[in-house]
Amino acid sequence: MSLPKSVKFKKDGVEYLSNVNRIEYTLNELIRAALRDAGKFICRKTRQKIRRRTGRLAENTQYWVRRRQEVPDLQVGFKPGGFYGLYQEIGVSSRGIPKTGALSHSVNDNINQIRDIQAQYLSGIGHESAEHKIDEGEYEGE
Repeated sequence: MSLPKSVKFKKDGVEYLSNVNRIEYTLNELIRAALRDAGKFICRKTRQKIRRRTGRLAENTQYWVRRRQEVPDLQVGFKPGGFYGLYQEIGVSSRGIPKTGALSHSVNDNINQIRDIQAQYLSGIGHESAEHKIDEGEYEGE
């Protein structure tokens, strides 16, 4: 979807310019872009902490920025091919798999960096330069 145009209208000889739709769109897209970059960062840190045997679990770590809600949100996890990632995350004593908590520790250890990533995007709200940060690229991946 492209950037909505401003709405101009006249009332009692005064011309009004409404940017509400444009600002709502820009805010929503900046949130999505901030979540996308945070998801990439979390996936990269998680891959570094995963205990490797075949490397398939690291390949199946992915993020999803969901936009169908009123406010977009981020999910980071394992694709169906990496279902056994849950075993490493919470540990399974009957199988002798220790708890690594790679995903949860990656998030908890890097909260300040995640805030910095999101601040880069959200600090631009209200400036025209914020529209240049919006990228209509992929919001699911890695």
